[in-house]
Amino acid sequence: MKHQYFGDINDYKKYGLLRVLSSGGAIRIAVCWMLTENDSRTDGNKISYLNEPERWRDYDPELFDILRHTLHNKRSRNVRHIEESDCLRPAVYHSEILTDEASQREEYFSSLLTKASGLELLFFDPDNGIEVKSVMYGRKNSCKYIYWHEIKAAYNAGHSLLIYQHFPRVEHRLYTARSIQQIQTLLEVSEVFAIATSSVLYLLVPQKHHNNYFQERLKALQNRWEENFLLFLFRPAYAGRDSSSTV
Repeated sequence: MKHQYFGDINDYKKYGLLRVLSSGGAIRIAVCWMLTENDSRTDGNKISYLNEPERWRDYDPELFDILRHTLHNKRSRNVRHIEESDCLRPAVYHSEILTDEASQREEYFSSLLTKASGLELLFFDPDNGIEVKSVMYGRKNSCKYIYWHEIKAAYNAGHSLLIYQHFPRVEHRLYTARSIQQIQTLLEVSEVFAIATSSVLYLLVPQKHHNNYFQERLKALQNRWEENFLLFLFRPAYAGRDSSSTV
């Protein structure tokens, strides 16, 4: 995540998703922004939706009004605005800047797990998503990724996980299925939810005792946000059977 993306259309949907999953604090969320330094890219300029309240506001009026007021009046792009708004209450935020340096990263995630102790859902918001082979841990641009050993440590600490993943330029369903299979193998879990928009994939990995809760919340998400999210529940593949189904 970068401050320069704050309030764009993807942010609106992201916060909307978190609000539905939390259900007003029924479960508590730790938000790990995985903040990195701003750059010169312009793909955070997708804020024209704020000028179309008749199309977008009804999905989440409170959230829409917060983002519209912030960007139109404060004219500031910074995640502290969503933290101070309390619209994700009672969330805990990990807002330090993440660098490429391995030692800093180790301290960053150790501090995160301490801060998130006892919270049910841990959300990772990396710039790009889950690690790729071309970017080694501790090397240039590694701050843009969450690494598998970090995912495993967070899950083993007792948290259900929500992981942001920007879709690469491949067929989305195939990429989703491959990502889910990796998670199932690494974490030895049976059910994983995939929540997709046109450009972003969210991977929801529930602790077993949260399965029913998240299934109900995802039905609420689909009812509220309609075609903005495509939802899938992935189970282990068996011979002759498809491993995915809609929620």
